[in-house]
Amino acid sequence: MNTNYQLYQKHLKKISDIGFAAAVLQWDQETYMPPKGAALRAQQLATLSGLVHEHFTDEKLGKLLDELIKDTSLSDKEFKNVMHTHKDYYKQKKYSTGFVEEISRTVSETFQAWHQAKINNDFKSYAPFLDKLLTLKKKECELLGYENHPYDAMLDQYEPGAKSAHLKILFNDVKANLVEFVKQIAQKPQNADAFMFAEYDEQKQWDFSLYLLKQMGYDFEAGRQDKSSHPFTTHFNAHDVRVTTRVNKNDLNEIIWSTIHEGGHALYEQGLPITEYGLPSGEYISLGIHESQSRLWENNIGRSLAYWEYNFPKLQELFPQNLGDKTALDFYKAMNIVKPSFIRTNADELTYHFHILIRFEIEMALFEEKLAVNELPELWNAKYKEYLGIDVPNDTKGVLQDVHWSHGSFGYFPTYSLGSFYAAQFMHTATQQISNLEEKIKAGNLMPLLEWLRINIHQYGKQYLADELCQKISGEKLNFNYFMTYAKEKYSFLYNL
Repeated sequence: MNTNYQLYQKHLKKISDIGFAAAVLQWDQETYMPPKGAALRAQQLATLSGLVHEHFTDEKLGKLLDELIKDTSLSDKEFKNVMHTHKDYYKQKKYSTGFVEEISRTVSETFQAWHQAKINNDFKSYAPFLDKLLTLKKKECELLGYENHPYDAMLDQYEPGAKSAHLKILFNDVKANLVEFVKQIAQKPQNADAFMFAEYDEQKQWDFSLYLLKQMGYDFEAGRQDKSSHPFTTHFNAHDVRVTTRVNKNDLNEIIWSTIHEGGHALYEQGLPITEYGLPSGEYISLGIHESQSRLWENNIGRSLAYWEYNFPKLQELFPQNLGDKTALDFYKAMNIVKPSFIRTNADELTYHFHILIRFEIEMALFEEKLAVNELPELWNAKYKEYLGIDVPNDTKGVLQDVHWSHGSFGYFPTYSLGSFYAAQFMHTATQQISNLEEKIKAGNLMPLLEWLRINIHQYGKQYLADELCQKISGEKLNFNYFMTYAKEKYSFLYNL
């Protein structure tokens, strides 16, 4: 193998070792860390983030990359790895170590402030921390540079190449197609779902969630599930991918679909080639593609009738008092209720995109400096009234519900909608290419689908951009019509349209 390429691999693996050590501390911070550990944890994470930045912006790496980018002896995969790192290197050179440490420290402090504010329904205590972090993120936009809008610099970190102008068009399509369809549904009698909110033993729910993860193909020898206030997935390598979920004894929806959703994310990470650890070819493509994996499992599979024709009898055995007189069809109708709600993570798969639209418009306003942080609750509540027709009762169920802004993850939310649209397109293609897929799902056999995802998406790492991968899989770039076709077919049956 090329000697320079070997040096490049060694350098990136060392950076990954430090970065994933920090990720373990972040996972602990959101799961098991005692409250008094917060102050020093912020310092520890800032130190490790600074070390990652120093190693990644090392002049020796820069010179090595400059030589490798011109090396014609590299394979196609090797060249693409170098190309990705070369781009990221010169982007990171725009940051000082001090700025990276300040961002890391501020994120840790802001997360702790958010966590307490959410518990106490106290946005005002959180606002100064968020304001400081937002100021740093705006400074980051200027450091990175952008052509037309500062928000584009944020978007590019999560969905490379995405532009706010394009997203405006996409969300206009969402409004033009979904709004009227949801109105049609609202005119129909609502399906019954009261039994979903009876009392369900928490330990039995937990045990069932572990069963669902195993059925999906989640490898517990390479991961674990824990509890957190906001479900998430984290990874340290393809052989250590962890998920969290939450349990509500009076809402069966919470654990089932947060577990399946995070399980979809985890399957992607566990499917990345371990031999490419530390390299772009061992990393996910974009958050939109990542979200396509969680949404495909959560919605296209986990909320399908075929899936529950197999799994509902097992759930029924666990909770005979609540579910003994119900059928898989009753359960299917109950899990796919379409109606406005306060909490994004609990929203149905149609109105969910209005939640994303609201956050997208708010983030745009923040970066255009048309909105101050202390004005967030008022605008948030107004938009929920405008788009969903509901009155937000408090900030805990409103502007404080998401962890993302406390992490500085501005530009992240649009990837959720992109993920749903990619998922519908990928599922359409998988159904065409896997013989009798629906029958296999009815029989509880999900392995053919997982193998299809492994072959068509997971194995490639960052070898393709999102649009390139979509084209390779389905023969065309992202097409919103696949989602609308899926939605109309499914919900026309559910609501007798």
